Amino acid sequence: MEDRRQPAEGRVGHEGTAVKTVRRRMSSYRYWLVLEGIGVGAAAGLVAVLFRLALGSADTFRTAAIAWAAKHAWSMALWIGVLVAAAAAVTLFLRWEPLISGSGIPQVEGEMLGQVHQTWWRVLLAKFGGGVVAIASGLALGREGPSIQLGAMAGKGVSRLCGRVRTEEKLLMTCGASAGLSAAFGAPFAGVLFALEEVHKNFSLDVLLPAMASSITADFISSNIFGLKPVFDLSVGEMMPLRHYWLLIALGLVIGLLGVLYNRCVGLAQDLYARIPSRFLRTLIPFLLAGALAFTLPQLLGSGHRLVEEMSSFALPAVLALFAGKFLFSMASFGAGVPGGIFLPLLVLGSFIGSGFFLAAAPLVGLPKTLLLNFVVLGMAGYFSAIVRAPVTGIVLICEMTGSFTHLLSLSLVSLVAYAVADSLHCKPVYDQLLERLLAGLPAGQKPQPASEEKVLVDAPVCLGARACGKTISQIDWPDGCLVVSIVRHEQELIPRGDTAVQAGDQLTVLCGDSEVAQVRRAMEHWCETALRRRK
Repeated sequence: MEDRRQPAEGRVGHEGTAVKTVRRRMSSYRYWLVLEGIGVGAAAGLVAVLFRLALGSADTFRTAAIAWAAKHAWSMALWIGVLVAAAAAVTLFLRWEPLISGSGIPQVEGEMLGQVHQTWWRVLLAKFGGGVVAIASGLALGREGPSIQLGAMAGKGVSRLCGRVRTEEKLLMTCGASAGLSAAFGAPFAGVLFALEEVHKNFSLDVLLPAMASSITADFISSNIFGLKPVFDLSVGEMMPLRHYWLLIALGLVIGLLGVLYNRCVGLAQDLYARIPSRFLRTLIPFLLAGALAFTLPQLLGSGHRLVEEMSSFALPAVLALFAGKFLFSMASFGAGVPGGIFLPLLVLGSFIGSGFFLAAAPLVGLPKTLLLNFVVLGMAGYFSAIVRAPVTGIVLICEMTGSFTHLLSLSLVSLVAYAVADSLHCKPVYDQLLERLLAGLPAGQKPQPASEEKVLVDAPVCLGARACGKTISQIDWPDGCLVVSIVRHEQELIPRGDTAVQAGDQLTVLCGDSEVAQVRRAMEHWCETALRRRK
């Protein structure tokens, strides 16, 4: 207890230089960090754009190759042989760098928590190559997760090349993650929100400004290559009548339940694949399924982007059949652990839910056919909210991807209900679930070594009604090995002592080891969040 009452300056010791450097750069040089964010945005945006271009070219090749092979029976076997070779190539990438498996978002989150160590250049090369091969082969995977990991690794590379300390490196990784999503979807604000809400777990101004600069820079680069058209070419012109808003609550309930089903099935698929001892056989299964679907149901191949834009042409039986097929193929693709994301596939599934709900309800309540696309968009936002548990990001993402911000009220209602249903059923957010599985199976060589790890700074605001309000620093049960080094109150920085009282609105900065970040964040959530709104 006595140690906690000592002035912070007397306890920082040999970490003092790093702490002062980072705090000076993050306060006095806030705009310098914005410039660094622009640089990271340019690097990450360029990588994400190249990744997107490669996928587009590969998708065009796959479509032409399948169309040609369908006319020549002998060439079908040739295409299957190509897919077997592709599975072998992806397996080699995974053996060279195991941390490229899946979407890559859990790996980035794990590194932000100090529990995963990624070699930035290896991940960049392997994720790019493995992701292009897997997604181009027709697996039901998306580009957004890999783009986020590629962007974060670009940010880490900039940090390493410029010799930045670990705290600033994490900030630049956040900038890279936001830039990656921005370039992948043409959604700069959603990129910022997702990076702060899901990756960095912090909305402080010191992180927000560089992340915004990075995301906008990446979007500028992407727009110059792909144009200014939104990702989904949907003309949602008609507003949802207020008298039908009760249907949105029902839609949110259905989406929430199906979101829980999705998360549970992701875990089940990974468990089933884990029983297969051979890495190559696990990888081969979804590639062979893609080969079979290429000549039977080619609509199910890939992320499903085109299906969303063609949704108005499907009848209810077709919507239900396509949803079931896409759902199962998505589980088979992602569960195998090959490089690829779930963002776009889950948005496509959400669009099927919205469309199916509309087609079933329209004859019963007299909905005009012009509202179909409204329900398609609502389904995407709600399903994202139920699965990822980031409703604000989901709402902004769908608005940016469709090019319309006129449906915020209906989007918010569906997302809120879907979130509440999934949360009340105690279903973990999909990326938390994937992160736990990643950490449980992580080899020792990919974990940070406590003896050599750097000290980092962790920030958190003290919310109104938090347990820390009114308590002194020494009365709060901090994890061992950490130190409160700064309190920002009304734009003034205070040097905390043991008898310094914490107030609502304070911004606490804690110094800890890199591998202790997760433990410190849990403690700060317990003490700094409003007590009444914390999940039990």
